[in-house]
Amino acid sequence: MLEKKLEDPLATPMCLPLIFLKCITRDFSKEQELGRGAIGVVYKGILQNGKTIAVKKLSRPLEEDQFQNEVTYLIGVKHENVVQLLGYCAETQSEVLVQENPPIWAEKRDRLICFEYLNNKSLDEYISAESCGLEWPKRFAIIKGICYGLDYLHEECNIVHLDLEPRNILMDDNMVPKIADFGMARLFGQQEFRAVTENCRGTFGYMTPEYLMDGLITTKSDMFSLGVIIMELLIGSRDYPQSSEAPFGDFIKNVVEKWRNRLAKTWTVDIPYSAYIQQINACTVIGLRCVDSDPMKRPAAWDIIEMLNATE
Repeated sequence: MLEKKLEDPLATPMCLPLIFLKCITRDFSKEQELGRGAIGVVYKGILQNGKTIAVKKLSRPLEEDQFQNEVTYLIGVKHENVVQLLGYCAETQSEVLVQENPPIWAEKRDRLICFEYLNNKSLDEYISAESCGLEWPKRFAIIKGICYGLDYLHEECNIVHLDLEPRNILMDDNMVPKIADFGMARLFGQQEFRAVTENCRGTFGYMTPEYLMDGLITTKSDMFSLGVIIMELLIGSRDYPQSSEAPFGDFIKNVVEKWRNRLAKTWTVDIPYSAYIQQINACTVIGLRCVDSDPMKRPAAWDIIEMLNATE
């Protein structure tokens, strides 16, 4: 019964027993581990029919009421560009902490969240590799997909991600991007989440100056992170000009010229690629606007979607 519901994409995410999650992850074995992050470990859970789901075991033992309330909020999140929540687990048990006479007991909290499993790994596996077949049309589609997912989270769900980076953008079999870990800031509380993620080396470069310095949190925080990702998709690194450096015009010109040369070498279709050059130019400008130190100058996700649509 549980497995049938997990297979149904239209089913409402449900509370899952810990013993079931232990079974499908082989008791959270090292062999089933998919990855570790600042707030938990993700395991591969294999159902009886062979289907795989992702099981995230949270590292912070949240109070059950807090966990249930926030998970209930996340249950309604459903979008093509957002990883789908399948279920959750919140169990609290007593176990012996010290074997004395009498023994000392402690409360053990298990908090887990289950998501759809995506076989194509995360965007950071593809972002800088020229040999993986990720040519410009696919990169452009990925940027648009992330924007659609962000617009949905910001406008429909009132969720600020706060940890948007390539590792948290998973790719499906058709290389459609899906935003993952979108509710972690809500689960842990923004201040605790900030303290945890600041200690994560890979995440640091995607955080806004106003968030790191003053703890200011708005949807513009995610737009800064998006800008960094766009820069990586364009140039394969985070080596973009800051506001105090050389004029943006030179940088934009260099990015466009490098892509023009790359397209000229690989282009085989008997039609001009000038439309792609226009898209590359637009994405470079958008990326630089997103990483502006002034949050008010960063565009919203829907504004970017409209700008990208104008180039197609």
